[in-house]
Amino acid sequence: MPDEHTEQVALDGPPGSEPLEPLPSDAPDDVDDQVDPDTAGDPADDDVRRRLLQAVVRPSRGQAVVGVLLAVLGFAAITQVRTNTTDNTYAGYREQDLVDVLSGLAGTSQKAQNEISTLENTRRDLQAKQQGALTALEAAKKQEQELSILAGWVPVTGPGIRVTVTEGPRPVDVDAVLDSIEELRSAGAEAMQVNGKVRLVAQSSVQTAPGGLLIDGTVVTSPYVFDVIGDAHTLTGALSLFDGPIAEFESAGATVDVQPEKALDITAVHKPTTPQFAQPE
Repeated sequence: MPDEHTEQVALDGPPGSEPLEPLPSDAPDDVDDQVDPDTAGDPADDDVRRRLLQAVVRPSRGQAVVGVLLAVLGFAAITQVRTNTTDNTYAGYREQDLVDVLSGLAGTSQKAQNEISTLENTRRDLQAKQQGALTALEAAKKQEQELSILAGWVPVTGPGIRVTVTEGPRPVDVDAVLDSIEELRSAGAEAMQVNGKVRLVAQSSVQTAPGGLLIDGTVVTSPYVFDVIGDAHTLTGALSLFDGPIAEFESAGATVDVQPEKALDITAVHKPTTPQFAQPE
């Protein structure tokens, strides 16, 4: 049976420490009984968590083997993916083989570049030829229009002069008419017509006829009205030369009136004819 001194040490604790408070007389013997039943966890869940913690901290041999196998399997999968995404076409080539491959690629590239240059030169040549063809076509159209005007195939309009010859006591001399036409052509006349009916061209013919003149198969009578397109001043000067067309008409008793016009419409056209004897060289 402990003596009083032993019991006092037990209550006071080791020397130098704070004296311990004695438990209340009504305190339960088991401290775990103080846990609130409402806040305490399910024993089954506690057991599961304890087992998981134990497996993580101190795994068994089987668990360790499974972990190692999973790690090896993941490493193999990653390696396979990297292998599939890497082009190993030239992996086993020797240095000389790689040099040959590069040389071949360089030659192919140069050949392709030469073909591109050739195609570009061809394209430029075709464009130049096309431009030349368009230029030639435009020139041909312009020349066609000019020749059509000179040949009298199309109606034309422009500035010029209107010459009115009225017969006197005697008929108008054919030679005076022909001289007038030639002088006007020499002065740059681009288009001419008589009495709005006959288009005068290089092949036009003038003859005497009862009551007038026969020009290209059409009879025209006085007054003879010549519409001439060209430079008015130059054309008037050509008719007014000394002993020129106006003087010839007036010597036969005819009167001549020359009027400059800002716009003349020549509507008469000459029907084209097919040459019977002349052939191009």
